[in-house]
Amino acid sequence: MVKATQTTGLHDFLERQRWFAGKGREFTVESVHPLSWLSERGAWPAVRVVLVSVRYADADSAAPDVYQVPLSYYPEPADHLGHAAVSEWTEEELSPDPVWVYDAPHDKAAMSLLLGGLLGEVARTDLAFHRIGELEVSAEVPSLVLTGEQSNTSLVYGEDVLLKLFRRVHHGRNADIEVHEAFARNNCDNVARLFGWLDAEWPDADGKSGRGDLGMFSAFFRTATDGWELAIASVRDLYAEADLHADEVGGDFAGESHRLGATVAQVHADLARYLPTGEWGREELAGLAAAMRTRLDEAVEIVPALAEYADRLRGAYDDLARTEAPVSVQQVHGDLHLGQVMRTVAGWRVIDFEGEPNRPWEERNALDSPVRDVAGMLRSFDYAAQHLLADHGRADEHQLSYRAAEWAERNRSAFCEGYGEVAGTDPRELAVLLRAYETDKAVYEVVYETRSRPDWVGIPLTAIQRLAG
Repeated sequence: MVKATQTTGLHDFLERQRWFAGKGREFTVESVHPLSWLSERGAWPAVRVVLVSVRYADADSAAPDVYQVPLSYYPEPADHLGHAAVSEWTEEELSPDPVWVYDAPHDKAAMSLLLGGLLGEVARTDLAFHRIGELEVSAEVPSLVLTGEQSNTSLVYGEDVLLKLFRRVHHGRNADIEVHEAFARNNCDNVARLFGWLDAEWPDADGKSGRGDLGMFSAFFRTATDGWELAIASVRDLYAEADLHADEVGGDFAGESHRLGATVAQVHADLARYLPTGEWGREELAGLAAAMRTRLDEAVEIVPALAEYADRLRGAYDDLARTEAPVSVQQVHGDLHLGQVMRTVAGWRVIDFEGEPNRPWEERNALDSPVRDVAGMLRSFDYAAQHLLADHGRADEHQLSYRAAEWAERNRSAFCEGYGEVAGTDPRELAVLLRAYETDKAVYEVVYETRSRPDWVGIPLTAIQRLAG
C-alpha cells in the first residue's frame, strides 16, 4: 500500500521537475508501482525504480501519464544529494524508521547498479537489461547528470557511455531504442552506437500488464558540439560584421549545412532500409491536411495575430489535400532541429529519435514523410539566425534583420542541396508537401512562443508572413 506521505512527496517532487509534462496543471498521483529492488537486501543506498501514474484534473477521461522515478533511499540525510531530494517517509521493507529519499540519477552509487545491470551483474524478474555486443567498462565508473535536457534525464558514465532515462514511459517499444537497435545491428554509424537498453513490466490503469522501455545505453560523443551552438557561433560572426554578406564572413556555416543535409538524407535512407515503410495516397494526404487545418484553427483562437494570415495559410493545406501523386512514408526523426544533431570529428551525427514530445505517444511511432524532418530543420535555421536579435530586443534593426534572413536562406539552401545529392531529390522540388509541413511547424511555434517566450514570437511570425505569401 502506498502511504499518503509517499504520494504527497512524489506529487511535490514531480511539480518541481523540468521534465514533468504536467507543469501548471492540477493533477493527482493516482498510483505508485514499485519495481524490484536493484540493491541487495540491507545495502545502503537502497535503490529501485517506481512508476508513478498521474491523472490530470482537466482530462478525467484520458489514460493517466506514467513517469519513471528511480529512487535512492538512505537511513539518514545524504547532504551530497540535497539538490535531488524527493521526500522523507517510512518504507517498511527497509526500516521501521523514516528514510530519506532522493532522485537516483543524481546518486553515483545508485547509478552504478544500472550500469551493472547492463553488464550482467543485476537480474530482476520485472526489470530486464538487454545488451548488444561487448561493452568494456566498469560498473564502478562514476556517473554525471547532463544539463539541458527537459523531457528525459541523461547521464554519462566516465567519458564513453551515455544513459538516457525516459521519464514519461509507455507500454511498447520506444522509437529511440528501436531506431538505434536497427542501426546497431546493421553497423550504421550516423547515430550513436547502442550498447543496450532497460525495460520493465507494469500494469496499466485497467490492470493489464505490459512491457515498456525505461532507458537506453549508447556511446557518448565526448568531443562533439551540437549543431545549435555551431550555428549560433556563425550568426554571431555575421552580426559582428554587419556590413558583410553571409558568404563573406569567416564563420560561414553553409558548408556544414550542406554536409548536415547529406547526413540527414543518409539517415532517412537507412531508416527506410531497415524499418517499415509505406505509402500515402490522396485519402491519407487529405487527412493530414485536415489535421493541419484543425491545428491552425485552434492556434488562431490562442494567437489572434494569426487571423489575418489564416486564409492564405489554409491554401497550403488545400494544395496538399489535392495532391494526386503518392507520398512515400517511413520511420522519421519527428523532431529534427539543430539541437538534435552533433558535429563530431567524423562528421554529423543525429540523436534523439523519440519524436515531438508534445505529440500523443501513438503518433510518435507512426510512419511519416521525411519532408517533416526537413521542414523542422529549415525552421531551425530561421531560429538560429534570428534568436539573438529577439534576445537583445534588436529585431527591428534593419541591417541585422536583413543579414539574418540572408544567413537563414543561405543555410536552408545549402542543407537542401546536400540532402538532394544523397536522396536524389532536392526537398524543394516537393514544394507542396514542404510548404504544408513548414507552415504547420511555424503555426505550432507561434503558439509555443506566445505561451512560453513572448519576446521570441516574432521569429515564427516572420516565417508565417513568408509562407502566407
